[in-house]
Amino acid sequence: MNRINRLFTSGSGKILSVYFTAGYPGRDSTAEIIQSLAGAGADMIEIGIPFSDPMADGPVIQQSSDRALKNGMSLRLLFTQLRDIRKEVDIPLLLMGYLNPVLQFGMENFCRQCADSGIDGVIIPDLPLEVYQEEFHKQFENSGLHNIFLISPQTNAIRIKKIDAASHGFIYMVSASSTTGVKGIFSQEQISYFERIDFMKLSNPTLIGFGISDHESFAAACRYAKGAIIGSAFVKMLSQSKDLKEDIRKFISGIRGK
Repeated sequence: MNRINRLFTSGSGKILSVYFTAGYPGRDSTAEIIQSLAGAGADMIEIGIPFSDPMADGPVIQQSSDRALKNGMSLRLLFTQLRDIRKEVDIPLLLMGYLNPVLQFGMENFCRQCADSGIDGVIIPDLPLEVYQEEFHKQFENSGLHNIFLISPQTNAIRIKKIDAASHGFIYMVSASSTTGVKGIFSQEQISYFERIDFMKLSNPTLIGFGISDHESFAAACRYAKGAIIGSAFVKMLSQSKDLKEDIRKFISGIRGK
């Protein structure tokens, strides 16, 4: 069973998925951050592929991506860093990034390297559902990879149902139609959106992302989904960290409210 499915069928609620940019803050930080997150109690990890034009990301993740590229990070190097990661961690690992670097790397090669590295899923926000189904579905399936789709408050019900039918693992529910970043507690408009999705009784579970930054916003998201995704707040913490392992432990503990 894919580790993502195993996580969501385990019965555990309040799933915490954490995003960080590979190659940041240091070029060779990737494996240490993954191991520290798993050890600190994160349920799932999204490893960001640095890109020069991350359109959906706010300034914190944009800056981390820029720094990672200047550090010499690349997709090829990332797979090298992940080569032995499954000897250390067993929680679900996903790669998240934009389509351009993946196409340059070669989709077939990308899927094969993901499988060889023990990657469970991929999130490519600018890969349209129809293109995925027509051109890449078989490559993902043959590599045992889940392609995770995003929905937003502007995604209509017909398209949400199409995404649900094509999905495996979970659906990434973007909390607002904006870039990533810390935004505080949810508005009534956002809550109405969460309730609308819940009322649809989708086949796949959802995680809420964008704007989750602390215990309060994490707990609020968990009331409307299986859990939440934290990115910018974690990346910001990494930029200030003097002791990655200990600071990651404190960060996860704070999000959990412990």
